[in-house]
Amino acid sequence: MPPPTVLSDLNRAELEALLVELFGKVAGLEKMVAEQREEIARLKGLKGRPDIKPSGMDKASEPANPAGKDQRRRRGKVTPRVKIEDQVVKATVPEGSRFKGHEPFLVQDLVISGTATCYLRERWVTPDGRTILAPLPEGIDGHFGLELRRFVLMHYHQGQSTLPRLATFLRSLGVAISKRQLQRLLTDKQESFVAEAQDVLRAGLETSPFVSVDDTGARHAGKNGYCTQIGNDWFTSFATRSSKSRLNFLDLLRAGHTDYVLNDAAYDYMRKQGLPAASIANLTAQPETSFADQAAWLAHLDRLGFTKLDVTPDPVRVATEGALWGSVQSHKFLCDAVVLSDDAGQFNVGHHALCWVHAERLVHKLDAFTDKHRAAQTRVRGLIWDYYARLKAYRLKPSPRRAVALRKQFDRIFLRRTGFVTLDRLLKRLHANKAELLMVLDRPETPLNTNGSENDIRCYVTRRKVSAGTRSDDGRDCRDAFLSLAKTCGKLGIEVWDYLGSRLKVAGHIVVQPLDRYVRGRFRPA
Repeated sequence: MPPPTVLSDLNRAELEALLVELFGKVAGLEKMVAEQREEIARLKGLKGRPDIKPSGMDKASEPANPAGKDQRRRRGKVTPRVKIEDQVVKATVPEGSRFKGHEPFLVQDLVISGTATCYLRERWVTPDGRTILAPLPEGIDGHFGLELRRFVLMHYHQGQSTLPRLATFLRSLGVAISKRQLQRLLTDKQESFVAEAQDVLRAGLETSPFVSVDDTGARHAGKNGYCTQIGNDWFTSFATRSSKSRLNFLDLLRAGHTDYVLNDAAYDYMRKQGLPAASIANLTAQPETSFADQAAWLAHLDRLGFTKLDVTPDPVRVATEGALWGSVQSHKFLCDAVVLSDDAGQFNVGHHALCWVHAERLVHKLDAFTDKHRAAQTRVRGLIWDYYARLKAYRLKPSPRRAVALRKQFDRIFLRRTGFVTLDRLLKRLHANKAELLMVLDRPETPLNTNGSENDIRCYVTRRKVSAGTRSDDGRDCRDAFLSLAKTCGKLGIEVWDYLGSRLKVAGHIVVQPLDRYVRGRFRPA
């Protein structure tokens, strides 16, 4: 309706109708402006707003709750982990009343306070002129006590606090501490924690039937880099590097070892990556098969003339990747384990499996412009969800007969022709990954998705958002180590507070064994 000259002439119903019409026009204009902004950003080559929707595969493939069964979580009984002190509260009662016992009412509280102790150390001079100074009590290492150090490590790494906030909080408790001193508590003399995190990675790579891997952006020393996550249900390891190439991933899989090894695993890798047979024969003809570090290995390749070859694929890169994989296998890492990833190329090593959620997401994100195409897309997604549910059931009860049936059903789904050309091409590409998507049929212990890695890496992303990047190598290594140890403790059912108390030897601490022992103990052969 055209707006009248005087709006006061309209009655209430006409005003409401006009308002509804204007609201609709405003909403349409806002949507149009948003679409135009995204299109302008795309034409200018700018990074647009991500539009990644959850696939819903797990939710769609979960069985429905039984009718009438309440699935809500209950709080349960409150059982504090500290000693409970009983205190009787007297009641004022009239004469003749009968005592009927006590009614418990549990109250939990915290005692937070700062303390300062000045140790007056006796100093003596012996007859021969030597000075003897009384030693400090056991555990005193520096001007800050063990409980304060445990508190700082706990709240910074697991509590995801920031250094300025920690300093403000401690000062409010009466502790005289500067930001520089706090930074030293976080990074100085933490070699034992970094070494334990590396031992956890080695234990996981030696004993686990599978590992799930992922990476995310990182910032170190003012430059962009990447953090790689390696883990499973028993452990987690983070490592930040400047690159996320396959060379970097293979280096991380060595778990601190620096050697390069030429063995059967290395030569098999080189053949699969297309290294010419003449180059492989040149390597096998040499007596040297193990090299202490990168310098020795590159010098060996230079003597053999690899650095002078200008061909594709790069012989130096492929040979180096092969020697790294040979080193991984020589240390008994991932000998028969499956590497589960989201199809990023750098993770395709050894027995490789793919995440079904990421595969289905490609179908989910496909742009469909007609009703026919949208119907085909919906139909295929439904088939994939149903198939995913059958794979989940197979993991619980595997059998050779069901595996054969599932392989045939996979072909029927991904070799079908829908009439939607883009979708058909995508299905054909996914069918080419059949062996990796169906790794679960041969190895039922392998998960169907990388949700574990996605969950692990969130704490790193939070740390990155809260505190940006690191400046020193010690700061980077400490951050990666403590995040790895905190995540591993959570998976093993160990409280980080108890773990830090055991490592720092706080008075009355709970004894926590090295975490790599728990990781080895958690492994159960399939």
